[in-house]
Amino acid sequence: MTQAITYELLHECKQTGARRGIIHTPHGDIQTPVFMPVGTQATVKSMTPDELKDMIDAKIILSNTYHLYLRPGSKLVKEAGGLHKFMNWDRAILTDSGGFQVFSLGDLRTISEEGVEFKSHLDGSKHFFSPESVMETENDLGADIIMAFDECVEYPATYEYTKQSMERTTRWAARCKAAHKNTEKQGLFGIIQGGFYKDLRDKSLEDLVAMDFPGYAIGGISVGEPKEEFLDILRYTAPKMPKDKPRYLMGVGTPDYLIEAALAGIDMCDCVLPTRIARNGTAMTWNGKVVVRNATYERDFTPLDSECDCYTCKNYTKAYLRHLVKTKEILGVRLLSIHNLYFLSKLMERVRLEIEHDNLLNFKNEFYSKYGYTN
Repeated sequence: MTQAITYELLHECKQTGARRGIIHTPHGDIQTPVFMPVGTQATVKSMTPDELKDMIDAKIILSNTYHLYLRPGSKLVKEAGGLHKFMNWDRAILTDSGGFQVFSLGDLRTISEEGVEFKSHLDGSKHFFSPESVMETENDLGADIIMAFDECVEYPATYEYTKQSMERTTRWAARCKAAHKNTEKQGLFGIIQGGFYKDLRDKSLEDLVAMDFPGYAIGGISVGEPKEEFLDILRYTAPKMPKDKPRYLMGVGTPDYLIEAALAGIDMCDCVLPTRIARNGTAMTWNGKVVVRNATYERDFTPLDSECDCYTCKNYTKAYLRHLVKTKEILGVRLLSIHNLYFLSKLMERVRLEIEHDNLLNFKNEFYSKYGYTN
């Protein structure tokens, strides 16, 4: 049987777990490690598909199952010809399972072995997600990579609850695999859970690997825990993941976490961060974070980032960007989104180059020093 998603390892750093590879998908190849822009509601906020391709050179973007299930509905998307046609995007797409969003609802949801009953954050209407219904929704959406339905445990959580949740996630993964109907066009990834307990991470990984998914994700970290705990679980789990399949770290988008993920052997990361902070008037640059709404930039007629050659930096000054942000002009959000997405794209391009030269650790130290991070 033909696999929709395959992974090709090109180079493995001798000093670290960093790997350089290619993920082959039905809608094109993805050079890894990669940062994937998030298009929650079938759009990367304020960006057109042509801009994502021409300005950012994004090879894959994400969309959100929970939000698209609620609006406009996966059946309508299927009727439109699937997510690729609906949003006019001819490169790869990944859809999450909606699990994180459902579990973020807190008191608005009830978990059982069968699935999760929840109230819509939009109108309070009742809905039910099961592994089977989520697979039907993701099959209707038609993304290249789809995620198994899992439970993301809040931080902190007790060992006993985390164990129960992890075991349920494993049972749900098996049900997802049985219900997945489109294996030749969509690759279903399993999600490793287990919170911040290493023996539970081991058990989750062991059971999911036995199911032979075409790729695996680390879920349930970067959920508000201290950085040292995040790094501990990341560095413990990632090297144990199968070498011949993509490794995905969910919900990570700050420069330091992206570099740490690559060092640990992760291939894929995603986060809403670059467009979210753009809406708040904040930019990531090669010399640290810049909050353009600050008064200090009122008469700053220099580019946002002197080391960046994105459309924004080539054409506009900090003073102008500050004016747009202060007056709540849509163009300000668009220009900062273009810059932030371009910056992360170029950062990962540089990470791939440094891995090829077995130099990622040195690059990390240089970057941290320049950006203002502490090791």
